[in-house]
Amino acid sequence: MEFLADILLVGGALGAGVYCYVLARRLARFNDLETGVGGAVAVLSAQVDDLTKTLDAARKTASASTSSLDGLTDRAENVAQRLELLVASMHDLPQEQPVRDRPQPGPAPVQDAVTEPVFTRRAPEERPQ
Repeated sequence: MEFLADILLVGGALGAGVYCYVLARRLARFNDLETGVGGAVAVLSAQVDDLTKTLDAARKTASASTSSLDGLTDRAENVAQRLELLVASMHDLPQEQPVRDRPQPGPAPVQDAVTEPVFTRRAPEERPQ
């Protein structure tokens, strides 16, 4: 009976050894960096690094844009206040006469070229100094 138990024990140990060998080969193929899950993990890790760098660059750009936009908003608010003051000061100005109440300019008088000379000579004592 002991002999039979020893044979079964050796058979079980050989079976466990074969099973471990097969599992080791499968695990080696599974973790292969070119075709297995290990390669996929390596590729995903590289992509995560690239995305992290891109996200950091986007954050820096967004913060710079935000600060620039804040400055422009402040300037716009200042200009709006100045415009409001200018519009308010326009109410204090006197009203302009309507166009129909203003005197209309008449036609310019026509000068007769024969009777009135365009250039007149002054005597030397009349010339300004």
